[in-house]
Amino acid sequence: RRVLEAAKRANQTGHFIWMGSDSWGSKISPVLHLEEVAEGSVTILPKRVSVKGFDRYFSSRTLDNNRRNIWFAEFWEENFHCKLSRHALKKGSSIKKCTNRERIGQDSSYEQEGKVQFVIDAVYAMGHALHNMHKNLCPGKVGLCPRMDPVDGVELLKYIRNVNFSGIAGTPVTFNENGDAPGRYDIYQYQIRNSTPEYKVIGQWTDHLHLKVESMLWPGGGSQLPSSICSLPCKPGERKKLVKGIPCCWHCERCDGYQYQLDEFHCKRCHFNERPNENHTSCTPIPIIKLEWSSPWAVVPVFIAIVGIVATLFVVITFVRYNDTPIVKASGRELSYVLLTGIFLCYATTFLMIAEPDLSTCSLRRIFLGLGMSISYAALLTKTNRIYRIFEQGKKSVSAPRFISPASQLVITFSLISLQLVGVCIWFIVDPSHSVIDYEDQRTTNPHFARGILKCDISDLSLICLLGYSMLLMVTCTVYAIKTRGVPETFNEAKPIGFTMYTTCIVWLAFIPIFFGTSQSAEKMYIQTTTLTISVSLSASVSLGMLYMPKVYIILFHPEQNVPKRKRSLKAVVTAATMSNKFSQKGGFRPNGEAKSELCENLETQ
Repeated sequence: RRVLEAAKRANQTGHFIWMGSDSWGSKISPVLHLEEVAEGSVTILPKRVSVKGFDRYFSSRTLDNNRRNIWFAEFWEENFHCKLSRHALKKGSSIKKCTNRERIGQDSSYEQEGKVQFVIDAVYAMGHALHNMHKNLCPGKVGLCPRMDPVDGVELLKYIRNVNFSGIAGTPVTFNENGDAPGRYDIYQYQIRNSTPEYKVIGQWTDHLHLKVESMLWPGGGSQLPSSICSLPCKPGERKKLVKGIPCCWHCERCDGYQYQLDEFHCKRCHFNERPNENHTSCTPIPIIKLEWSSPWAVVPVFIAIVGIVATLFVVITFVRYNDTPIVKASGRELSYVLLTGIFLCYATTFLMIAEPDLSTCSLRRIFLGLGMSISYAALLTKTNRIYRIFEQGKKSVSAPRFISPASQLVITFSLISLQLVGVCIWFIVDPSHSVIDYEDQRTTNPHFARGILKCDISDLSLICLLGYSMLLMVTCTVYAIKTRGVPETFNEAKPIGFTMYTTCIVWLAFIPIFFGTSQSAEKMYIQTTTLTISVSLSASVSLGMLYMPKVYIILFHPEQNVPKRKRSLKAVVTAATMSNKFSQKGGFRPNGEAKSELCENLETQ
């Protein structure tokens, strides 16, 4: 009853379904004023019948004829709400003194106790056991024989377990090997129908269960069977974590992250190239991604590269067509074609960087990513070095410096380029090229967003080494461009080359923080590839725009400026260049590129 009261105080009415033993049975007292809390409770009572003659016998018992029962007087006071002793009465109490004229069943309510038949059967079981024991141990003797004096309790228990007789209610009285009598129970449920509470028989147990489920009602009047479990079954992708000491109770723990449900009690991590499915019951391959041609990250670099290639081819065609004109000769035809080849390769590298990585693509990336820039900057370095040496020599002597002829310039250029190729060859020998699938770069916390990246085996450090030589050529070329910044505009290409290198340095200084600053980004592959390809294309575009577009403009739209000038000896040209350098602040010397063209034309013929 107190448990029911506690449930009511905790506002748990209807939350629990109570199971009561035969001590609850069908009594009213445990549920009085707690009917709603106890609704739906299931109780049991041993199957019983009223013993005929017992009611007549018991109702005739009085204090005078039942003195052998020492507890009968206490029962009398409790049953008739009186006291046998006058001294026990308290002043002002409503309890009266017993008169011994009270009668059971007349002056009080009476109902036969349900366990009367079991008490009678228990007495008979003891009698049958003693009788059988006496027959076996004391055959033909009256009273106890020495073998039963005293009675061995262990031996008597064996005879009790072996009794087999018909009880007072006509049911057999036997015991199993554990000493238990066959169970025969009526099953009750406390129900409230039309606001009227009652105990209703819903089944019985005699060797097996007979239950009338359709007769059962649950809290609230529903007929839906409630769940009778300690823990609900775990959902797919959850493992059971057993409660210590209670094997039928557990907590459900989800297999989180990259784990999947191996069995009922264990989770296991998926293989490195797999991720769990949506409900974490198995593993599926991680999707493989690469930079697609249709991606916005690829469209912009490809567009720039196509425009650059078209512009480069246009310049090459123009130079080939006007190959013998003074402007083309003055620009140094051989180095110009080498430089334009490098510019073309820089643009073409974009397509290699976006193409699907495989053995051939990755090998071509290693070769051409740094080769195009090396060719460009080697040619520019050779040009700036040539200008610097000419004017430095002019300060000391009127004789021309060594190795300034076109053939010498080509040898120097290709020597510089060959260093890049040698480095790439060594790289191929030490670490052969191949494509890899990187599953760690985009292994996100949520497996749903995990991706494997198909890429070439070029790490950030390898990329630095690959571009490092080109950067060295670029920096060296920039240094020479700074040294020749004082050369008059009328002499060769020192100023355009200088502007080209300054702008290129700015481009690559912007590239470094963008490229390496996005190493932890989820879009790393896209950002770094796009940044690299655009930076290479912009470098090529700067060289193409500043060095060759003005020449093409003069060739096509101002042919009157593209005419041969009067030639002089190399000694005279160098002297004129040196003197022009000294007096350049006074307005310049021989405008319209006369000295420039004349100098280069004379050097080409040497």
